Amino acid sequence: MSTLAADMNTPTAAGNQRKRRLYAMLPAVIVALPLILFVLFPLTHILGRSFSVPGGYGLANYAAMLGNERFLRITWNSFAVTLLSAAIAIILAYVFAYAVQRSTMRLRNLFRLIAILPLFAPSLVQAQGLVLLFGRNGLINRSFHLNIDLYGYWGIVIASVLYVFPYAFLILSAALAVADARIYESAEMLGASKWRAFRTVTLPATRYGLAAAIFVCFTLVITDFGNPMVIGGDYTVLASEVYNQVIGQANFEMGTVIGMVLLIPAALAAIVEKRVSAKQYALISEQSKPLVPQKDRLRDMFLLCVSVLISAAILSIVLVVVFASFVHLWPYRMTFSLRHYAFDVQNGIEPLWNSIYISLMAAGLGVIVVTAAAYVIEKFPSPASRGLYFLSILPAAVPGMVLGLGYILAFNNPSNPVYMIYGTLVIIAIANVYYYHAHGFLISGTSIKQISGRFDEASATLGGSRVQTFVKVTLPLLFPTLVGIAVFFFMRSMVTLSAVIFLITPNTQVAAVSVLYLQDRGATNQAAAFSVCIIATIMVALLLVRALLNITGHRNVSLIR
Repeated sequence: MSTLAADMNTPTAAGNQRKRRLYAMLPAVIVALPLILFVLFPLTHILGRSFSVPGGYGLANYAAMLGNERFLRITWNSFAVTLLSAAIAIILAYVFAYAVQRSTMRLRNLFRLIAILPLFAPSLVQAQGLVLLFGRNGLINRSFHLNIDLYGYWGIVIASVLYVFPYAFLILSAALAVADARIYESAEMLGASKWRAFRTVTLPATRYGLAAAIFVCFTLVITDFGNPMVIGGDYTVLASEVYNQVIGQANFEMGTVIGMVLLIPAALAAIVEKRVSAKQYALISEQSKPLVPQKDRLRDMFLLCVSVLISAAILSIVLVVVFASFVHLWPYRMTFSLRHYAFDVQNGIEPLWNSIYISLMAAGLGVIVVTAAAYVIEKFPSPASRGLYFLSILPAAVPGMVLGLGYILAFNNPSNPVYMIYGTLVIIAIANVYYYHAHGFLISGTSIKQISGRFDEASATLGGSRVQTFVKVTLPLLFPTLVGIAVFFFMRSMVTLSAVIFLITPNTQVAAVSVLYLQDRGATNQAAAFSVCIIATIMVALLLVRALLNITGHRNVSLIR
C-alpha cells in the first residue's frame, strides 16, 4: 500500500496525471475556441471601444451619455415600451396557450398554427402591416375616414406585442401542455372553485414557463429596432439610436456605449431567468395521471372568443401585407398586379437568394457547433465543461445589434485572420449562428441528456470507439432533433434583422434588410412583396423538411421549437 502511494507521488506519475487532465479538457477547449473568437472577442471590443477617448481610455463617453437629457429620455422610452409590450404579450399568450392546451374548444390546431405564423416573417412585418392598415394612407383610415395616428409610442407597443406573441405562446404552451390530474382532483374534493384552483395550482405550476417567457419577451422588445424604425416616428428607442449613431453618424464610441446599456438589462434578465429556472422541479412522476380537459361551455366560449380576436389581429397583419404586394399602387390604385415581384430595385431579387444561401450555411454550421458543444459537455466532463457551458449560453444575453457591432470592431481589420471572410455571406451566416447559439445548444443538450449512457457502455464493451458510438447510435437517435435545429437556424437567419444590419454590404444585401430599406423610402408595395417572398421561402422549406421526416419515419416530430 505504501509502495503504491509512493509510486503515485513520483514526478512521473504526477506528470501523467496532469497530462490526463489536460487531455480530458482538450475537447472542451477545442469546441470553446470558436465561441471565444465569435462571441467573447467581439464583446471585448465593444467594451473597450465604449471606454475609448482621445489619448487613451476613460469614462468620458459614459459621462456624456448620462448627462445628456436626450439619452435619458430615449432610455426611458425603451423601458416604457418594453415593459408594457412584454406584459400585454405575456397575458395574451397565456390566455391563448391555456385555450389551446386546457380547453375543449374547436379549431385548437388551427389557432396554434395562426399563433406561430409571425415567426415566418421579418420582425418588422408587424409594423409594416399596421402602417398598411392604420397609417396615414392605411386601408382602415381611408375607408372609414378616420384620423388614427399610430406612429409613435402606441404603434411600437402594438407592433412589439404582435412580434413577441408567438415566442411567449410557444413557451407557455409547453408549460401548460402537461399537468397531474390528481392535484386538480384533490383541489375539487377540498371544495376549491375553478378560479381558486387556477390561482393555487395552475399558475404556480407554470411559473418557470412564465419566467422564461418574460425573459424572452423583454430581451426581444428592448433589442428590436425594425418595428421602431418603421412605425416609431419621432419616438426613438435605444435600439434605433444605436443604428442612428453607427450608420447615420459613424459615431462608434457612442454606439458602443448605447450597446453596453442595451447589454446590461438583457444580461440581468438572463441571470434572473436562470436563477428562477434552476429551482424548477419535475411536476410529472411515474404515478402522475395526465390531465384531460373537461368540457365547460361557458369557459370554452369565452376562450374561443378571445382566441378568435387574437387570431384575427395576427392574420389581418400578415394578410394585408400579402394583399399589398399584389396591388398596383397602394392605396390609390387597388387593382391586381404582379409588377412588384419584378424587383426592379437595386440588386433585384439577389438579396433573397443571399438570404437563402446564408440560411443554409447557418443551418449546417449551427447544427455542427451546438451539437458539438452539447455532446462534449455531456460525454467529456472536465473542469473546462462549466466554462464551455457559460460560453454556449452567453449569446442569449447579447442583443443582435451589439453582436453585429462587435463584429465590425473586431474583424474589420486586415491584421485579423477573420478579415478574409469579412464582407462576405459567410461572416453573416456565422453571426446568425452565434446570435442564436444558446437556443440551439439548449435544444441539443436536452436531447443528448435523454439518451441513456448505457449505449456508450455497451459499445465500449463490444470494442467500439466513441466515434463509432456517436455515428452508429447517438447520431441516428438525434436525427429528428438535428433536423429541428437546422430548421430553427434557417428560419431565424431568413428573418433576422438586428444581428446582420451592420454587416451587410451592397454585394451582401439580405431580404429582411431590403424590406426595411424599401419601407423606409416609401416603396410600400415592393417591401410587402419582399416580405411575402421570405414567408413563402420558409414555408416551402418547412414542407420539404416535413416530407423528409415523413419519408424517414419521423411523422410526429415538431419542426417549430
